[in-house]
Amino acid sequence: MMSTAPTARVFSSDNTAGTSAEILDALAREATGQALPYGADDTTATVRRRLSDVFEREVDVLLVSTGSAANALGLAALTPPWGSVLCHRDSHINNDECGAPEFYTAGAKLVPLGGDDAKIDPDELRAAARHKAGDVHSVEPSVVSITQCTETGAVYTLDELRTLGSVAEEAGLRTHMDGARFAGAIASLDCAPAELTWRAGVDVLSFGATKNGTMTADAIVVFDRSLTPELAFRAKRAGQLASKMRFQAAQFDAYLADGLWLRNARHANAMAARLQEGLKAIPEVRLLGTADANIVFCRLPQQITEGLLSDGYAFYHDRWEPGVARFVTSFTTAPQDIDHLLRAVRQHAA
Repeated sequence: MMSTAPTARVFSSDNTAGTSAEILDALAREATGQALPYGADDTTATVRRRLSDVFEREVDVLLVSTGSAANALGLAALTPPWGSVLCHRDSHINNDECGAPEFYTAGAKLVPLGGDDAKIDPDELRAAARHKAGDVHSVEPSVVSITQCTETGAVYTLDELRTLGSVAEEAGLRTHMDGARFAGAIASLDCAPAELTWRAGVDVLSFGATKNGTMTADAIVVFDRSLTPELAFRAKRAGQLASKMRFQAAQFDAYLADGLWLRNARHANAMAARLQEGLKAIPEVRLLGTADANIVFCRLPQQITEGLLSDGYAFYHDRWEPGVARFVTSFTTAPQDIDHLLRAVRQHAA
């Protein structure tokens, strides 16, 4: 059933946001004329060049329709069927992809690890990377998957990423990054994308864009280009080689052009910061975790939750534990949307 809550009152996910006007304009332009199919078009080639510029090195790019496909295919190219993927227990691949990573890897096992703010604890990673390594009776530790931003809205610092990358390198693990909100992490840290990825040891990045402005396009960015031939076959076999790839490419071309991807992410982050500051001033509300990007977790009294729901607000609540709510902002969230939400929280608190 479709939600009847007004857009300005929907804080359940950044997936509820629409598509940037610049991307719609690009799609309209791409709809005229003809182009070669299956990624052989000029626009797809332009996206590869743009992403190579963004990451300051030659990269290969496979455009896909979902972040789940990007994650599962990327992991499948990094992991043998008898391998294990070391990830945080709160990660999207562990909780929200219906077994797709296990399916596409032909049976590789996800090994969940702990750590504050949904960040992998380096000591746990170090221990897991050694656990039964080389034991034919067990799965072989093969890949570490890092979620950036994390599922709680925290962002790995450069030092934290380098530490995990060092542990992975010492153990002979490959490194995958789930970047569903990658732009938000870049906007938060204000650093070069290269520093957050291949310079920290990342082999494959799932570059998310649908949460931040595109319509139907995410990307697999391949830093270890020896993986590309296998990934190309896997993408085709998974039904992710679009015949009219130029329409996915047009979205990414506009997304990357003129810094749209960072402008959108900075706005979403700023709206979350505005919300966080407002909630801090309400005694009945307790903020939880670290909100570095566009996700805010807090503990709400039941009367506030019920009041907001009766007002038509949409947000996740009681999913993680009773009394815990999550609010997600997006590139379409307006300052007045935040102010109205805060006013409602104060009213129901009173």
